[in-house]
Amino acid sequence: MSMITVAVISVICLFTLILFGVHIGFSLSLMSFIGIWLMTEKIQIALSILATTSFEAIRDYTFAVIPLFVLMGCFMSQSGVAKDLFDAMNYFIKKLPGGLGIATVVSNAVFAAVTGVSVASAAVFARICLPEMSRHRYKPGFALGAVGGSSVLGMLIPPSLLMIVYGMLSETSIGKLFLAGIVPGLILAGIYCVGIIGMSIAKPELTGRAKNAGGKVISASVEEEATQNFLMVSLRALPIFIIVILVLGGIWGGFFTPTEASAVGAFATLILSVARGMRPKGLKKVLLETAGTTSSILFLLISAQMYSRMLTMSGATVALANMVQNSSLGAGIVLFMICFVLILLGCVLDSTSILLITVPLILPIAAAFGWNLIWLGIVMIIVIEMGLLTPPFGMVVFAMKATIGEGVEVEDIFKGVIPFLLMMAMAVVIIIAFPSLTTWLPSLQ
Repeated sequence: MSMITVAVISVICLFTLILFGVHIGFSLSLMSFIGIWLMTEKIQIALSILATTSFEAIRDYTFAVIPLFVLMGCFMSQSGVAKDLFDAMNYFIKKLPGGLGIATVVSNAVFAAVTGVSVASAAVFARICLPEMSRHRYKPGFALGAVGGSSVLGMLIPPSLLMIVYGMLSETSIGKLFLAGIVPGLILAGIYCVGIIGMSIAKPELTGRAKNAGGKVISASVEEEATQNFLMVSLRALPIFIIVILVLGGIWGGFFTPTEASAVGAFATLILSVARGMRPKGLKKVLLETAGTTSSILFLLISAQMYSRMLTMSGATVALANMVQNSSLGAGIVLFMICFVLILLGCVLDSTSILLITVPLILPIAAAFGWNLIWLGIVMIIVIEMGLLTPPFGMVVFAMKATIGEGVEVEDIFKGVIPFLLMMAMAVVIIIAFPSLTTWLPSLQ
């Protein structure tokens, strides 16, 4: 067998293992090892490459950004500041049609700037926002869609674990990726807000309102709590904005590298969590959660490096790039096909796994067409994030179901997020049509 044939069979076997439930990291390592063994016909070479990759893949200083940003997100979830953030956004936005839905989107956007994990955002805001929307008689499907759809902002607005993984795989500046995600993240949040207002006006019953005999929209009678004053809600939400400015402003202003910014952010969220009453038991929980998440991500990165080396040795990536370049397909068609495949993969795989598998294959194609890797990374992340909302996998959907428990079916959540999936597709089209939306901020650094 030729080396390219071995690589193709390895990739097919990799997908088969994953679909049968084998852990993605183990599947990547196993098929890469077997592939190199078959190509070299020497098991010692395969073992040597496996050992070298395990040692070299994550020893770089920049990999410290992963546990530190994970730690920052865990501290932020522990501090309970998300509830204060939602209350503040609701205070300022509640007069708009679908105000609670918009407050959910804006809160998720701000919270995303300190967590970087969509699933965590979905779990947190499912507990905070859904009871309030239910109290105001929002339709369950609309409320579930607003929480699920806006939670994907966690991976787009920096810091984002997906951006870190993509940066490591593509050898792209993580700091520039962080900056590149800001404008697309705001665009997507803006599209969500406009969409919620539009749905609320078109169908007032979605947000607990109704039309009287004269056609005038009236709100359902809801017993309101004592009105909070402007100063109180602002002060309670202020710490999270300070941390966002400290971390992102430090990177943008050149005061910190992403790794240094993650350390500053982790320390700031530690202080906030302690000030909010975190005890040693809570600190232990945060550290254990951080260790578990970090070790899983780093193992995946080691496996991905092994997989990438196997593909490079086989020549499959170069052959794929040449085949695409020599075909009559234009860059736009190829990009559309890539996005379509990513969405299909999102139906059965999680976001990180998709990046680990596809980036080594897509990079040579990107080089052949001269695509900007920062722009491509943002497009891929948004498309992959759509997979978090699509059946049958839909990690965000299942995280919400686990948080809510009884009273809502998974099918109801999937139906509720459909309008938000369409809005995400609209955002992807805008960013593809106007690449400068992603490259402008990084170019200023």
